[in-house]
Amino acid sequence: MPEQNITNTDLGLLKTIAGLDGIPPVGAYNLRLNSGSAGRRSTKNIEITSKTDRPGIDIRIKPGVKDEDVHIPVIIDASGIAETVYNDFFVGEGADVTIIAGCGIHNDGCEESRHDGVHRFFIGKDAKVRYIERHYGEGSGAGGRVMNPATEVYMEEGSSLEMETVQIGGIDSTVRKTLARLGDGCRMNLSERLMTHGSQTAESDVVVELNGRDSSAGIMSRTVAKDDSTQVFRPRAVGRNACRAHVRCDSIIMDRAKVSSVPEIAAESADAQLVHEAAIGRINNEQLLKLMTLGIDEERAEEIIVEGFLS
Repeated sequence: MPEQNITNTDLGLLKTIAGLDGIPPVGAYNLRLNSGSAGRRSTKNIEITSKTDRPGIDIRIKPGVKDEDVHIPVIIDASGIAETVYNDFFVGEGADVTIIAGCGIHNDGCEESRHDGVHRFFIGKDAKVRYIERHYGEGSGAGGRVMNPATEVYMEEGSSLEMETVQIGGIDSTVRKTLARLGDGCRMNLSERLMTHGSQTAESDVVVELNGRDSSAGIMSRTVAKDDSTQVFRPRAVGRNACRAHVRCDSIIMDRAKVSSVPEIAAESADAQLVHEAAIGRINNEQLLKLMTLGIDEERAEEIIVEGFLS
């Protein structure tokens, strides 16, 4: 499929989800626009190729690569698009890279626009990966903006992963599924930040299996639910060896929203050390009053507190 032109709307989405002012001048990238290509570049250390059996790409990062980035944003600016995309990441032994993903939907129409992304990570021995994924929706149309990401992570001995997922706003419905399997000496930190408003719904299932000796994981969820929105979170850590894991869920609930948080820990080894905690509550009144005494009105004071909570 030929490459498509990028509009000002697309550039705005690209800035929001990937921090880019346009096509990156250097480095590996793949930009997907309305189920087609809007540009791609491989480098000598990072190769991006199209899959031949289904929509999506393979990203192969050579062993020993240091301090390189790869951008793989997805943009939908039309109503009625529904796609499922499969992306596989193969990270070589000893590599140290940052992967910036994310999806932005601009829908001014009456039909639903949906992106379902399936990402698999195969992280080699002693490799280090930082993965950033941002989701955002906008548009004046009545059509829904839907994103359903699924992530699988397979980590070899001594590797580490910092995973940051953010839903900035404007997504009417999302179901997130994450599965990670850790080998010996692996370290994973997963941070999930999300806000819902209106009648939006968000559901997240996270399972981290600590199969290797001396593996460790931190799973942190921080969310805000406004208006009539609904959130459900089910993070689970399974310890199958001498390992450590900490699961924490914090939510601010406002208006008529509903939040359910069900953290779970499961030990299948006497040497597993697992902890979980969860908290759901309203905005702290003392913080609110303190800001209002500085001359800030209540609505703006709430916004400041929410912004700080999600930062």
